[in-house]
Amino acid sequence: MVKIGNIELGEFPLLLAPMEDVSDPPFRYVCKENGADLMYTEFISSEGLIRAARKSTMKLDIFEYERPIGIQLFGSDIDSMREAGRIADEAKPELIDINYGCPVKAVACKGAGAALLQDIPKMVQMTSEIVKIATRPVTVKTRLGWDESTKNIIEVAERLQDIGIAALTVHGRTRAQLYKGPADWTLIGKLKENPRIIIPIFGNGDIDSPEKAIAMKERYGVDGVMIGRASIGYPWIFKEIKHFMKTGMHLAPPTISQRVATCKMHLDFSIKWKGDYVGIVEMRRHYTNYFKGLDHFKEHRMKLVTTNNYDEIVDTLNFIETRYSEVSA
Repeated sequence: MVKIGNIELGEFPLLLAPMEDVSDPPFRYVCKENGADLMYTEFISSEGLIRAARKSTMKLDIFEYERPIGIQLFGSDIDSMREAGRIADEAKPELIDINYGCPVKAVACKGAGAALLQDIPKMVQMTSEIVKIATRPVTVKTRLGWDESTKNIIEVAERLQDIGIAALTVHGRTRAQLYKGPADWTLIGKLKENPRIIIPIFGNGDIDSPEKAIAMKERYGVDGVMIGRASIGYPWIFKEIKHFMKTGMHLAPPTISQRVATCKMHLDFSIKWKGDYVGIVEMRRHYTNYFKGLDHFKEHRMKLVTTNNYDEIVDTLNFIETRYSEVSA
């Protein structure tokens, strides 16, 4: 049984990665419905949170069905991160996660996210301050290092464990790699072999099939895997991995009717949480992924992403279901 603090997550938990502009409550809902064991909010700016910016405070919204859930924070100022940690703690998630892995320029160039991999003492001090004020477990997500010459994840893990983090997720790339090239799990495996490390270690990067999840478990001994991009428009990946682990057989892929039904569910929650206009507009980024692989989908996609009328969207989704069900029949 894998545990973070007193939170029991099962034998080999599947985590939903915190993805900006993706891992909001509507998306988390469909992932939870399909077997995600632990989910995280989109990362929240510490500066935005302490200033009560609406975009930041909205990300604190937690629904009971989502538990266990972690609130993820990022920032470069220790005092701001401490205060943001206090605010996040009051929102009563199961845990608080700190982002030391985001590679995007807008974040790293401000000294946040993966930038802290260049200043380990500051990373340790920042983490320690949050651990001290939090009444729940604090976890960290990071990368192998800043670049090829500074893959310092072993040192990072030991030092963060020493000051009290309860689990660590490692993305198998450096900041310099961004999301390019295959993820390298070798150091993640060495981390698991390190006798000093007793906290759960979760691996992240390129998990897009049941076979890969099992391979990483068996080859590198990770306590669980975190899934990001492969879940966008395909929340069934969690269910498929669990089925494969249990039976050794592949679960049948979702039918077109199941894809449409889940997409509608996602859309309805998006509107409910964000309002009609924003809920419809921000749903547009998901349609291509929900219907990936369908022949001649472009004409339907154009209808979905150019109308702000809910009924027209539903009519288009219903047409897609009818058309492609007939094709597969």
